[in-house]
Amino acid sequence: MSLTAGCVLCSAPVVESDGEWSCPEHGATGPLWRAPEASYDAFAEHLRTAGTFPTYVPWPMSPGWSVTDFAVVAARPGRATAALTCTSGTSELDGPVDVLVVAEEAGTGLGARCAGTRYTDPGHEIGDRAPSARVRIGSQSVNLWDISTSGFDGEFDRSVLAGEAAGRWLWIVLRPASALLLLRDDWILRDVSAAGPQLVELPFGGHRPGW
Repeated sequence: MSLTAGCVLCSAPVVESDGEWSCPEHGATGPLWRAPEASYDAFAEHLRTAGTFPTYVPWPMSPGWSVTDFAVVAARPGRATAALTCTSGTSELDGPVDVLVVAEEAGTGLGARCAGTRYTDPGHEIGDRAPSARVRIGSQSVNLWDISTSGFDGEFDRSVLAGEAAGRWLWIVLRPASALLLLRDDWILRDVSAAGPQLVELPFGGHRPGW
């Protein structure tokens, strides 16, 4: 397997014992499977591990952009609780840009790790005010709310949006923070979990972001 297992909440490796996974810092955890570099073969393995769990990418991808990272949280293939992709490129105003998209079951914590927030789920910060942006997934328009990171220690400049799609949390993390202006109402996220040969059209590779 080209994917290696790590902790959902930090970069530490995890150890399996009797079907249970544990991190030296966070204890029992679901394993997060991540490839050392983005490639078509590794992404195909990611999708096999994720099964029917949605893996979202911006669609269509802008010219010059590529898939630079992906990960899935799954105790075993087909039993995923979270999936992540990162697409990277450049914009005229922002220079290099990373767009991380995380879909996850409540309580998983991968989105919060990428966002740099203290709380595992974004529920206390959304829904009681007008949404900040929208994206479309299939025929569904998904509302997103900006999540403040000003009260937390962050290692990078970013904007964070979160909402709910198909009963799961949806996080979008954009770096740098000014790249939030790229997120227009006509953005489309496509679930590529069953895309098949069309994946050949996806460009892979480039600098893998830290998160």
